[in-house]
Amino acid sequence: MDDEHTAGFREPCTQCSAVDWGISDEGRFYCRTCHNVIERTKDVVDLTFTPGSARVSTLGRRTRQMWQEGGRKWAVCEGFQFILRNQANALIRLGVSPSFKDQVLCQLWRLYLQRSHQAYTSNPVSAAIFKVGNSKSDTESIAESASETDGERSQDGANAESSWSQGSVDGVSYKASRAKRPGLMSMRKTLALIHLALIWSREPLTLSDLLRLVNEGHVPYVNAYEELPEEMMLNGRDAVIFKVDSIPSYQMVHKEAQSLGLFLQLQAFPPISRQTLLHPALLTVRYLMDVNLPDELHPWVCRTIECAGMADETLHTFNATSHPNLPQNDVTAAALIIVTVKLMFGMDDHTEWTLSNEASVQDDQGVMFNLRRWYRLMQATLIKAQQRRDHNIARKQWKAKKILHRNKKMKYILVKKRRTAEQVKICFEKLSSCPVSVPLRDPSSFRFCWGDEDGADGPSLHHQKLDKVVTFKNDALTPTNSTYWHPALKLCTSWNCQSHYSEMEPTLPRSFVWLLQLFSFLLDVKPALLYEEVLMVERRIFTTTKKDKTKTRTRTGTPQRQLKTKESTRKPNR
Repeated sequence: MDDEHTAGFREPCTQCSAVDWGISDEGRFYCRTCHNVIERTKDVVDLTFTPGSARVSTLGRRTRQMWQEGGRKWAVCEGFQFILRNQANALIRLGVSPSFKDQVLCQLWRLYLQRSHQAYTSNPVSAAIFKVGNSKSDTESIAESASETDGERSQDGANAESSWSQGSVDGVSYKASRAKRPGLMSMRKTLALIHLALIWSREPLTLSDLLRLVNEGHVPYVNAYEELPEEMMLNGRDAVIFKVDSIPSYQMVHKEAQSLGLFLQLQAFPPISRQTLLHPALLTVRYLMDVNLPDELHPWVCRTIECAGMADETLHTFNATSHPNLPQNDVTAAALIIVTVKLMFGMDDHTEWTLSNEASVQDDQGVMFNLRRWYRLMQATLIKAQQRRDHNIARKQWKAKKILHRNKKMKYILVKKRRTAEQVKICFEKLSSCPVSVPLRDPSSFRFCWGDEDGADGPSLHHQKLDKVVTFKNDALTPTNSTYWHPALKLCTSWNCQSHYSEMEPTLPRSFVWLLQLFSFLLDVKPALLYEEVLMVERRIFTTTKKDKTKTRTRTGTPQRQLKTKESTRKPNR
């Protein structure tokens, strides 16, 4: 924009003789090379403005008071409403159904405003004290206008009209009351509400997908307040509410979404049937393709789902009364694949390599799946992907373009620092011959790309056969591996217990730990979360089949159980 306004001014700078002019926030011309400010100014005329015209921005019983500098009074919930709208529009541009925004997310947002007594209620909470009054019935409350809240807010900011910088009318009280009222909206809750709306719409977008889109910049979250309308002026106190310095983890957003679902008192979500792309039966197909495992492994994953009794749609559908735990469909699908790989290959640091050696000896045409070959390919690709991720995180620009300030003096200091930082960044770009910021990648549902085309991470193994790890017994395909090991499956009775993975990790087989790390990177979750989900699947399997005849063997003090009555003489090679 500066180049358009300064194109006609070609006089050299009196200090450095450079012809490189920019326009400051005050409208003054300054030299980008030496930061010399001259008296020349640029007046911008808005041809679309008609004197005396006005537009209706909201319906209410009272009129809004306009600030002298062009801003207007606005509440914090209005800022979050704009951010949610921008996030929904970004998802729609990426392929989410347009009905997700108006028919689902908008209704959840209205329900949240009513449950939190900020709007759609006859007795809204006051901006000054945020006390909840006695509300009428839902039928009477829903008829009230959302903007009615703004007309009844306290007039704490009545004298703010004379101040230089204005912000939200309830920013200070909102931040002070959030500890007492955990239901108040936050930036993390915007992602939680989006996640609930995606689940209700049964969109094939998991929580790990949503967080990856946020991390790559396709969905606004970091510095999302920059996209607020210009008339909604922000100051420093609003930075505490809208500014974020990091992207929340999977567990944080999932916990927030579950609490928000219970707070909204939602009815039962639409069922996640076997034909829905969020069901593990179909979600595992995508993850098998992403980690380059054979297509023939998917029927065995489906058999694992049946053995664990997890084909029932009620296990994957959120219900505040009968099933209050919000399902983690992506983590569950990854855990089912890990259990299936353990069932087929052992993953005890011994059985998988023995099966790989047998496949190498008898495979002359290279059509049989070899787990050693797959491990080497995936390990090299995983290391490169982790290095690329760490490099992008180091180059990520967290500073916002729109500066939040408390007064005019602070704005002057911040603007000066920003100009200096931009000049330093330009110098580094010229010295390194590459851009400092991370280039925006095209969004994709897959972490890796397999095939023979340019840019692929390696050859595809999807077409390979599992002939050497399965055999015919009693006219049915049966895994060649006859043993299955697992850690202790007894639930911990401690009230504050979360995971024992850090204690168990040194005793677990290295191949199994590597498999956990692979899928943890795929979903961007902690290995401990995936480990606990694997134990949950194994508990369901052995609870369902506990009447079958089993034998127990011990491996380094860890109880293990055989699936067959045949005693295994193989010992794990540590």
